[in-house]
Amino acid sequence: MSLQLRELQQCQHIGADSGRRHQDSARVLSDRQRQPDRRMCSLHRQLSQLLTVWSWRRRVDVSVYQATGCHFRPFCATTSEPDPIQIHKKKLFLWFSHLPQEEKQFGGYFSPETMHVDPLILERKAEERAGFLSFPLQTQTLSSPSVTVKQLFEPTEGWSEGRGVNVLLYGAVGTGKSTVVRKVVLDWCTGKNLTHFKLLVPFSCEDLSQLSKAASLRDLVSRKYLHLRKHPLLSGEGNQAKDVLFLFNGMEKMNLDFRIGSTELCSDPNEALPPDVLVVNLLRKYLLPEASILVTTRLSALDRIPQKYVSRYAQICGFNDPDRQQAYFTSRLLQQTGETAHNHEAQALIELLYLNLQRESQLAAACFLPSYCWLTCATLHFLHFTDANAPIRTLTGIYTSFLRLNFGGEVLGTGAGTNEPIQKHQSSLMLYVVRTVGKLAFDGVTYKRTSFSESELEQWIGGKTKTDEELRQLAMFRTDVLDFFLAPCVESGKHLPEALSQSDQRHYVFAVPAMQEYLAALYVVLGENKSALEKMTRQVSVAIGQASESSDVSALFTILSKFIPFRIFAVFNLLKLFPKLYEKISSHNKGSIARTMAAEMFRTEDSYNEDILDQVEQSLLGVHGPQPQRSSESQPFELYPIFMGGLLHYGNRVLLQQLGCSIQSTTVVQITRALRKYLVRELSKPQPPEELMDLLVLLYEFQNPRLTAEVLASIRSIRLANIRMTSLKCFVLSSVLSCTPASFHLEQLDLSSCLLTQDMLQMLWPAFRHTQDLNLQFNSLGPESCILLRDLLLDPKSSIRALHLCDNPLLESGACTLLEALPQNQSLTHLSLMHTGLGDQAALEVAERLQQHTGLQELNVAYNNIGDNAALALVDACREHASIHTVHLYLNPLSDVGKQSLYVRSVPTSHGSSGRRVKVLASVTEGSDISENWHPILSVIRENASSWDRQRVKQQLQVFLRDLEWGRQQQQSLWKRLHFRKVEKGVRQTLQMLEKNTLPPSTGYRKLLRSRR
Repeated sequence: MSLQLRELQQCQHIGADSGRRHQDSARVLSDRQRQPDRRMCSLHRQLSQLLTVWSWRRRVDVSVYQATGCHFRPFCATTSEPDPIQIHKKKLFLWFSHLPQEEKQFGGYFSPETMHVDPLILERKAEERAGFLSFPLQTQTLSSPSVTVKQLFEPTEGWSEGRGVNVLLYGAVGTGKSTVVRKVVLDWCTGKNLTHFKLLVPFSCEDLSQLSKAASLRDLVSRKYLHLRKHPLLSGEGNQAKDVLFLFNGMEKMNLDFRIGSTELCSDPNEALPPDVLVVNLLRKYLLPEASILVTTRLSALDRIPQKYVSRYAQICGFNDPDRQQAYFTSRLLQQTGETAHNHEAQALIELLYLNLQRESQLAAACFLPSYCWLTCATLHFLHFTDANAPIRTLTGIYTSFLRLNFGGEVLGTGAGTNEPIQKHQSSLMLYVVRTVGKLAFDGVTYKRTSFSESELEQWIGGKTKTDEELRQLAMFRTDVLDFFLAPCVESGKHLPEALSQSDQRHYVFAVPAMQEYLAALYVVLGENKSALEKMTRQVSVAIGQASESSDVSALFTILSKFIPFRIFAVFNLLKLFPKLYEKISSHNKGSIARTMAAEMFRTEDSYNEDILDQVEQSLLGVHGPQPQRSSESQPFELYPIFMGGLLHYGNRVLLQQLGCSIQSTTVVQITRALRKYLVRELSKPQPPEELMDLLVLLYEFQNPRLTAEVLASIRSIRLANIRMTSLKCFVLSSVLSCTPASFHLEQLDLSSCLLTQDMLQMLWPAFRHTQDLNLQFNSLGPESCILLRDLLLDPKSSIRALHLCDNPLLESGACTLLEALPQNQSLTHLSLMHTGLGDQAALEVAERLQQHTGLQELNVAYNNIGDNAALALVDACREHASIHTVHLYLNPLSDVGKQSLYVRSVPTSHGSSGRRVKVLASVTEGSDISENWHPILSVIRENASSWDRQRVKQQLQVFLRDLEWGRQQQQSLWKRLHFRKVEKGVRQTLQMLEKNTLPPSTGYRKLLRSRR
């Protein structure tokens, strides 16, 4: 818009100049010639008039074409310019509507208008302000009235006519100051609020503190807002400034000095002065006294503005009740996509979250800060709405982004009260957090503690401060930052040592439990847990390394070697080798970090806890129902090693660099090299499914394809039976296996009883390509899932040899769809369709398709609705097949005659017969003999009967008993009769367990693995 306006003005000037030039040329010609020729003079006059009219018409046409809606006077070269206030509103709206990169990771569903929830704002009296420099949770009893932003600028008791209002809005880190500022600006731009101000001029105090050149107020405004250059509202004439509102965000970033001897007075908006002097004079009401001012600041800088210059104090207290928190969660989680299914899932999450908040849990205490509400939403979005099309996100990345949003680029300045700028006394605020709060977190993780007393906080945080500068930094840190990470313990006595729980001291915990593990991991990865020897070694190494670069030192060593004995001179040579010694010590330290990661990942006492992603979800939504059993009463810290791995990822290291925390590439290489060795060593042992899932999450968080491929090369099978799979876990599994080369194949991928859905199967497609034995039983997959499985078998990159689909309601339609892949697939050797709802039609379809697939060796269609004729046809087709050797048909409604016929058909009648011998498992007996496979049949029934139709299983067991009794009566040998008795006893025990409901639940691989361990 501004570019078009400039082009319009240029065209107007060109047209006017052209007309004047032609008029001047005509006059010059008439003066020189002065001929009586009236025709020539008339011609010149007509030419001049035509040129003037032409230029005017061209100006009008250009103006209408390029700036439709602007009004021009028809017989004047000058035009009215567009309103700079409207330009200002449009630009401000664009600037403040821009979302940070951390918000874009959610897929672009959010906007400031749709996700904003007003935090609680309390008006404070001047004498009250010092009494509320505490954690926001302590303001639950509202002794002061709540106000809106509009009410902040109403006249106060001491307000005088002709003077603007100075409002100081303060609050702790994370309470929502920046969000309120953005909402104020956007509402003013759209005319929703503060409409009595014609002009709003926002400034960032951090930007102002970086300016070293003196400038006037009008130049300062025009430097950032060029369209407001020389605007009359800022001229200082009359009382026009009463319609102006200045907004200074983050006043703690500036060093304001209100002493008359240090800051000169100024009432001229055109006088050039340092930015801090201009701000002081605006607050003093010497400069544009009619203008109103809104200043936001943290608690530590509350007293930097003298009380007499503040018209109203207001404290922003975040979300003080669960209803505000629920409104925030609803505004974010219900805007994931337009899909109804996702909205239903989001609504269920909100209900569970709200129930957890109403319990007055530690999460409810943390969510008084809107920043932690953001972290909660980001984590839930990561856990439940991750898909293959979304950007790659990690849990470590979410926590790193969270810290960047709240502390990005901040420094811990101590220049307050001095004449020097604040930048000369600064250090990284995040690094200070790591060295204090991170050290406390590391101590808690080391000794399995989550709660800390006030004396411990004093020891770890207050520590060894001696200088005035350190004391000022500590005071600022305690006031502004400490309460952001630590909160009073709500659930008293939880995870507290007995000695501490009996003391009268107040205890504190991390606002979010995972934050303790994140900061502890960051403390370790940054190398802050070095011993005194390692720190001294580093300092000496750096000093000697710098000295060895000097040629003078080397020359001195050469001269001294001629006079000093060789043994003494050997000490100097050792000093020159000291940097190499430090490298070895440093490498050993990095190896210890990797060893710690592996040890914490595979702790024996945490082996049977839920996987780490389920634990994170439970910390947010709570546990509804029976509490999960743990082998140890101590608090598990299973996120700790995962965060350590995630912090080594390049993307997180870039964000940490912006926070002032540097992780060197050499450190990453050393840790990675050692970690690979320890992970491969641990994976040589059998691991429970939960531990394998945690390992996959670690590799995913690391985002290092080479390390992932090297670690997975030592794995032959991944058994995740009974893991509650989600879209995120499926995405993690596929992403990790996608890092392996195309030649890598798992011998088995066990995903039985994982609650898989069709959408999850689609996400797992890359993982299936690396699998030879795929177990998908007990997952409630319907007929529509067979379309994807059929395409998987037809995929030329797939090498699946065994496919287990037991206990999935595929039905006949699904089975027929799956069988369409048999003619073109030649890799499948074992197919299990037990208890999938097959009938005679599906059995006949299988029999017909078998001849088109030459590689199948074993077929399981047990526990379906296959009758005698279909079963006989299927066995005949298997006998004609080139490679099938076993068919499972037990627990089907087969008659005694049908079973006998199956037994006869399974054995060739003569050597010349074209049929092959096929092992048919139809019952625990084969004719009058006991089947050699009676034990596997009975084991399958015992393992799965708890999830099957018990009445039908009872009937089949009774049929087995009848068959065994008849077969026993046919035997003459005492030994065979005793064998029949043994089998009967096993069947009767299974029947009794089923009637008494004492059968163990189907535990699959977990049961087998625990028995081995």
